[in-house]
Amino acid sequence: MTHWFHRNPLKATAPVQFNYYGVATTPASSKICNDLRLSRTRLLELFTDVSCNPEMMKNATDLYFSLLQGFILSLDDSAQECKLRYIQNFKWTDTLQGHVPCAQQDAVFELVSMGFNVALWYTKYASRLAGKEDITEDEAKDVHRSLKIAAGIFKHLKECHIPKLITPVEKGRDLEARLIDSYIIQCQAEAQEVTIARAIELKHNPGLIAALAYETANFYQKADQTLSSLDPTYAGKWRKYLNLKSCFYMAYAYCYHGQTLLASDKCGEAIRSLQESEKFFAKAEALCKEYGETKGPGTTAKPSGHLFFRKLGSLIKNTLEKCQRENGFIYFQKVPTEAPQLELKANYGLVEPVPFEFPALNAHWTPEALAAFDLTKRPKDDTAKPKPDEEVKPLKEPDIKPQKDSGCQIS
Repeated sequence: MTHWFHRNPLKATAPVQFNYYGVATTPASSKICNDLRLSRTRLLELFTDVSCNPEMMKNATDLYFSLLQGFILSLDDSAQECKLRYIQNFKWTDTLQGHVPCAQQDAVFELVSMGFNVALWYTKYASRLAGKEDITEDEAKDVHRSLKIAAGIFKHLKECHIPKLITPVEKGRDLEARLIDSYIIQCQAEAQEVTIARAIELKHNPGLIAALAYETANFYQKADQTLSSLDPTYAGKWRKYLNLKSCFYMAYAYCYHGQTLLASDKCGEAIRSLQESEKFFAKAEALCKEYGETKGPGTTAKPSGHLFFRKLGSLIKNTLEKCQRENGFIYFQKVPTEAPQLELKANYGLVEPVPFEFPALNAHWTPEALAAFDLTKRPKDDTAKPKPDEEVKPLKEPDIKPQKDSGCQIS
């Protein structure tokens, strides 16, 4: 498969100790606090551990989120707010806006921020697998599944939990609708890239491949347009990626549509379709150069030198030459001046996010355990509360390289 995907950095966060001396009044309540600290630390470690797999990630996320839910959910399923929701201050950076964090004293903010990072991890895991030279069928399925899981997490956060935040989301921040929507659409588009690669490998009907490529190009275009009102300082590099992928898959669509036309003895139209494919490929090539030169968050790469890119260039060239030969020997058809209109609809292979739900409340959260948290014992001057303008160190990701690195790095 050997795909290449752009990836933004993970969110970084300040350590949280969950130390509530005097407030947690029983061994059971103290154990919950200790488990929260250990499970949060373990989950953060797994985000940058290249040996981590989806099973390890699911086990770690289920444990931490099941414990964290005790700060949010009511034990009797009522609409009443949990008394512990605002006990702890949490600090998180953004994927695009550098290392200055947002801070909120709200467990829901922690839930959606950590959930966002989990979704990002699934996209990065998929990217590492997809970049392998000799990817197996099972690994390709893992890539496809991971991207759909990530899309499902982003969608669930947007629809069910971000609206519950007390402090409104700032414009241009990760939890804002434009960014969440772009992440969802990008995950769907990249999963469809896997579908297209599989369809090509199995030599499916060129009409189906053309339709899937057209739908995928439209996904990338939609994701790019969603980010169009954001500050290009932060979103410029990401948008270059989305734009080049849109052009790349339009080139794919016109290339395979040309094959369909040739099979229907419409050789003149096939040539014109291939010529349009060449135009979009040239646009994608120019955007690859611009992407490599654009500063901003995310991976650094030379996508035009990547195998997935070079293979399409050769395919377009060879298919166009074949069509021109056939037209010179057999068809003698006039080549239209206007490119054919692509009105293609894929009936198979379109990707939908996998539905996601946070795990149920951990069994340690009993009415007795909750009652053992005595908020009247909290110190009046909470000096442990972090300052919102303190810098949070970024996570050391193995696949995010400094901007000066010009080699192809898959994240």
